[in-house]
Amino acid sequence: MGNFFEWLDRNFGIKKPHRRFLYRSIPDGVNYFFCLGGIAFTLFIMLFASGLMLAIYYVPSENEAFASILRIQNEVRFGGFIRSFHKWSANLFIVAIVLHTIRVFVYKAYRHPRELNWIAGSLILILAFASGFTGYLLPWDQKAYWATEVGTSMARTVPLLGPYLCNFLRGGEDITGATLVRFYAIHVLYIPLFMCLLLWAHFHLVKHQGVKGGL
Repeated sequence: MGNFFEWLDRNFGIKKPHRRFLYRSIPDGVNYFFCLGGIAFTLFIMLFASGLMLAIYYVPSENEAFASILRIQNEVRFGGFIRSFHKWSANLFIVAIVLHTIRVFVYKAYRHPRELNWIAGSLILILAFASGFTGYLLPWDQKAYWATEVGTSMARTVPLLGPYLCNFLRGGEDITGATLVRFYAIHVLYIPLFMCLLLWAHFHLVKHQGVKGGL
């Protein structure tokens, strides 16, 4: 394996342009709590990879969604493992981001000049919750249906825009197959796209501004 990476580096020159990003000094006061961001990113990669595998067999249809989940669970080789892997990675992803946000707040790393990075991280946290909410409907069972019913009904309480926001999320007045397709598109396309853009901005700002160590 080592020889393969050496051959790859000789042909593509991977190490040199990325050395400044990969090899960085660690400031005083940094401890294992500073690994939470990296753990969250690793879980995001796991979610992305397992989601790609599930998308091959999942059918975002009102009549086929639940049946495709059963097929993944019972018939596809390692399907149950991959589905559980995706589910638990999603739960741990949100936990890691929340703990990472708390760490940043406790260490006051949201202050100038890192306020823009704090905003980017907060948006990533919101997208993580949105990803969990949209993904919850995809099994298309009773628990998912009523959880989405309650969640989207909460949007109706927003002043002025509430009814329009609720209808936008549902794709109509009620939760139907159109809601399922809309949530599927948001979950597998729009949220990962914006998440990748925000993660790039987040890492770029960390590289540019450095890590704030100490309280």
